[in-house]
Amino acid sequence: MDRFDELQLFNRIVELGSFTQAAHELDIPRATASHAVKALERRLGTRLLDRTTRQVTPTLDGRTFYERSKRVLAELEGAETCLSNHVVNPHGTLRLDVHGKHATRIILPRISEFHDRYPQIDLVISSGDRLVDLVREGIDCVVRAGTPRDSSLVVRRLADMPEVICASPEYLQKHGVPHHPDELEDHCGVGFFTRGNEYRYPFTVVVDGEVREIEASGWMSVSDAESYLAAALAGCGLIQAPEFGLREHLQSGRLVRVLADWRCPTLPVSVLYASHEQLSPRVRVFIDWAREIYAEYFGGR
Repeated sequence: MDRFDELQLFNRIVELGSFTQAAHELDIPRATASHAVKALERRLGTRLLDRTTRQVTPTLDGRTFYERSKRVLAELEGAETCLSNHVVNPHGTLRLDVHGKHATRIILPRISEFHDRYPQIDLVISSGDRLVDLVREGIDCVVRAGTPRDSSLVVRRLADMPEVICASPEYLQKHGVPHHPDELEDHCGVGFFTRGNEYRYPFTVVVDGEVREIEASGWMSVSDAESYLAAALAGCGLIQAPEFGLREHLQSGRLVRVLADWRCPTLPVSVLYASHEQLSPRVRVFIDWAREIYAEYFGGR
């Protein structure tokens, strides 16, 4: 195993917290990974990893070496790709995590176009609402709606999505139709929160040129988009969500838009990736392609 392979192995062990997982990902025996790290520690004259039966964590020297070696690997990959055909014809495995409706309604219906353009890139796509640890889970980039709170990630805006406020006809018949944003406070709103944070997102409406946040009472909160929609369809209260995900229900009458005379702020959708000095060509071409299809779907930025 050469020094480049050693650095790759060491970095993945730190990021995954496991010799076994890193060895499996790099397709080498577990024993080979263990011997390689011991040889690296002997050459450097210091212990890099603390090993227990449950986890592997870097020592203070190991953390310092990891931060430096991560930059070295990024620089080396950048130098290699600049002098190869990887930039023109990128290849390898691209791991994505995409929110459900963005996967099924926007990206996957056209993913064969991406494959036709870059046939040597293999895709591994996971889907969900949860926040992912890109480094630890080995994910190259994610597509998410909203304003990211993780300042360590690089954010590339794909589009701005129009939002609407709506409810089921049954709810509106029982509780009445709001005719002004101020009336939202007297209505039930289905709460939406992120896992690990009980904060309920308020309704946001543009009133007299300014964005107003309006809290609505409610007896239910959910943490994923499908449950949010299902709660509205079941008559549990008002929701505010991107129009593209509600379109079929609005057209069929299963949901009814309210406050149409007041505009909701658009919701940004972005691709996020871990900060590196050199961006992988695989990620770069995916971002460029995603910008194209989102511009066609939502209108150019």
